[in-house]
Amino acid sequence: MITEIFTSATIGVDAYTIRVETHLENNSNGGFTVVGLPDNTVKESRDRVSAAIKNSGFVFPKGKKITINLSPADIKKEGSGLDLPIAIALLTETGQIEADKVKNYIILGELSLDGKVRSVSGVLPIAVEASRHNFEGMIVPSVNGDEGAIVGGTNIYPFETLGEVAKFLNGELAVSPHKVDEEKIFNESIDYLIDFSDVKGQGEVKRAMEVSAAGGHNIIMIGLPGSGKTMLAKRLSTILPPLTREESLETTKIHSIAGILPPGKSVITTRPFRSPHHTASDVSIVGGGADAKPGEISFAHNGVLFLDELTMFKKNVLEVLRQPLEDKVVTISRAKITVQYPSNFMFVAAMNPTPAGSQKEMKMYSGYDVQKFLSKISGPILDRIDIHINVNPVNIKELSSKGESEKSSIIRERVLKARTIQQVRFKDIKGMYSNASMGTKEIKKFCVLNRESEEILKTATEKLGLSARAYDKILKLSRTIADMAGETDIQAAHISEAVQYRSLDRTNWIY
Repeated sequence: MITEIFTSATIGVDAYTIRVETHLENNSNGGFTVVGLPDNTVKESRDRVSAAIKNSGFVFPKGKKITINLSPADIKKEGSGLDLPIAIALLTETGQIEADKVKNYIILGELSLDGKVRSVSGVLPIAVEASRHNFEGMIVPSVNGDEGAIVGGTNIYPFETLGEVAKFLNGELAVSPHKVDEEKIFNESIDYLIDFSDVKGQGEVKRAMEVSAAGGHNIIMIGLPGSGKTMLAKRLSTILPPLTREESLETTKIHSIAGILPPGKSVITTRPFRSPHHTASDVSIVGGGADAKPGEISFAHNGVLFLDELTMFKKNVLEVLRQPLEDKVVTISRAKITVQYPSNFMFVAAMNPTPAGSQKEMKMYSGYDVQKFLSKISGPILDRIDIHINVNPVNIKELSSKGESEKSSIIRERVLKARTIQQVRFKDIKGMYSNASMGTKEIKKFCVLNRESEEILKTATEKLGLSARAYDKILKLSRTIADMAGETDIQAAHISEAVQYRSLDRTNWIY
């Protein structure tokens, strides 16, 4: 007799079903073999499973050769989530668990040596996959119960130990499907520890960041050390619209498969803010490696990716950002696998205008030195950034002011109004939610200019030597500024403000 049960694993952000087939035959020397392209973690499950079975009061088969086949056999199996299904398959094959129910469930979980069921990664995308099929439910570690239940569409049964799972499958333990208060999770108030009211002065920069948030535009801040660039960037998330349920599940999928969900959290409810160090490699930023894992740009999906000290990042790291910034998705190809990860993030960068560390040191550098320093950022990368804004040091009068700056919650309300206009505008266009996502077709349709606006943009294009992509960026920015003003048509003032946000554009940029 061959016992067959089901589990699941992930490839990229999607899951696939695995059949765990078990065969026992008499052999005085014994033996425990796992086949079907298992990685080292799966191979080591043999020792964890045997110890967990014995320490849970069950009988481990002696004098038997055990063969476990993981099908489909042409896909590499990774992770410790196969421990529990292998143990259940063995107990079923030896008659210690009734075979009637085991095929009705997706089973996954890591086992400790004493039989406790430990947490695993990727439960949310696996629950999404399970909901598409006719399984009665999923058996998961108790720690992952909320994560699985938030998806809906399939019953989730969380357990603490191998013994509890066996009793449940034998009908000796009645367990109701796990439920979560979804409304409470998604509607709980956003309580940020930081706020735009913490920032003194910088009215022009705050305005630029509000425009950035209102249209989903990428932004770069240029200023000397200590001018407040990092402080401002960290507060951008506080004025962005709350995550929708769809966005939340998309974001949680990526964090779940990477095993980086915050402790005690079943779902990501606030927009991610990722800030990798400038020593980060291109693989850690974009993703990849032998196993084609996601990188920082995917962890920032539906949120913010902040690169501080942009000129200190390696050139190859910045250049690999070009395609994801344009396509909102990153494709990682390896010899045996090709996966796609979503990477729809707002790109926020900060850099010094010169090699100088202070205002006094600026006199030490010539125009050529400054040009050479700025040329570390290539033109194609700069073209993909919508807003360039200078950040000047705050004077002592503003720093010592007792007045309170505008709170993030007030700015966020204005951002939400502009985003609502865009949602109505793009309601019939799949996958488009903000002005920054507009393509050539949408720009022609929604960014119509009057004669005065056309003249302003034409003059700016000739003087600054703008590329075609930069030209489109100005049109999209002006559309956002008009939305913020509640205007149906783009006016000359909107174009003028948008042009001011292209301060780094110039004809002698080094490509």
